[in-house]
Amino acid sequence: MERTQEIYVNDQQNIEANLTDHEEMNNTMEIESFPITQPKNYRRWLRISIYVFFVLSCQALSTILGRLYFENGGKSTWMGTLVQLIGFPVLFLFRFLSKTKTPKSTDISLRKFPSFITLGSVYIVTGLLVSANSYMSSVGLLYLPVSTFSLILASQLAFTAFFSYFLNSQKFTPFIVNSLFLLTISSALLVVNTDESQSTTNVSSRVKYVIGIICTIGASAGIGLLLSLVQLILRKVLKNHTVSTVMDLVAYQSLVASCVVLIGLFASGEWKTLTSEMENYKLGKAPYAITLASIAISWQVYTIGVVGLIFESSSVFSNSITAVGLPIVPVVAVIVFGDKMNTSKIFSIILAIWGFISFVYQHYLDEKKLKLSHTDHVGGPPLPVDEGRTNIQIV
Repeated sequence: MERTQEIYVNDQQNIEANLTDHEEMNNTMEIESFPITQPKNYRRWLRISIYVFFVLSCQALSTILGRLYFENGGKSTWMGTLVQLIGFPVLFLFRFLSKTKTPKSTDISLRKFPSFITLGSVYIVTGLLVSANSYMSSVGLLYLPVSTFSLILASQLAFTAFFSYFLNSQKFTPFIVNSLFLLTISSALLVVNTDESQSTTNVSSRVKYVIGIICTIGASAGIGLLLSLVQLILRKVLKNHTVSTVMDLVAYQSLVASCVVLIGLFASGEWKTLTSEMENYKLGKAPYAITLASIAISWQVYTIGVVGLIFESSSVFSNSITAVGLPIVPVVAVIVFGDKMNTSKIFSIILAIWGFISFVYQHYLDEKKLKLSHTDHVGGPPLPVDEGRTNIQIV
């Protein structure tokens, strides 16, 4: 009996000891796991902050420098177009240095890669569209004040929604309709009622102003078509939404577009005037080269920032940051170039920001609904949603 009690007591002690050890182990694991999660979260937000800085700064810098090139003696629209694209090797560098990891999927469809002919066709079609958009943007920036140019170009979201309706089954919700209406009115104010158009008494200047308006609207429509087309390609053709896939798409289409622009540069004969253009540049030869190089780099860094935000957060957040940067360019243009900020432009900025917010809020609602439906389907906590990765901003 005593032996039985002794065994019982020993068993109780062993059980208590095991429970104590188990509790201490759990406490230790909790204590050790906390500092591991925090640095990871800190590093993620640090990357997001860097990408936000890239988008906000380079969005304004590339446009301002582009106008600075024309303002100080640059006359080649083909060169102004080429520098928007020729910096694409930076994207390959980012692709190889990026440490972004994507979850492995067991879905067989994600393991299938498109054929060489399919990829080549995608890169050529999107590259041709990019070259056309870049050239029209260059012409618009040559003939229009920076503030007017940037505000008209903001209507790209309205065109994106329009083309997405046909290509990606985008629903015209009240918020989308409101965004389309506001962005259209915002651009119409600058086209119809601006001091620039009234002050151009010279017929030649008026013609250039009209050409600038038409080309900028065309560039805005082309960008909207490109965004919708890229979203369709990523969903139907490429299907593998990774950083490498998106960077390859952006880089190779820039390569194709650069080749097209180089052909245009030599075919137009503008290459013959580049030497005299550099010698007569008001700021000097070195600033001429620095300006063009800075434009090329800033456009690619902007692209890296946009794509990085999409993969670190979502396309909604990326679009939101782009919307935040909208008023920066007109304000900087007033400071650097002395652009007039009249009532029409101020009202246009307010309407454009309102339209951006309405557009982004609708995408936020769509993403929230998608996450909820994904949670209900799985029956557990929300899983990562890749839908936002198909809405790529390439401007």
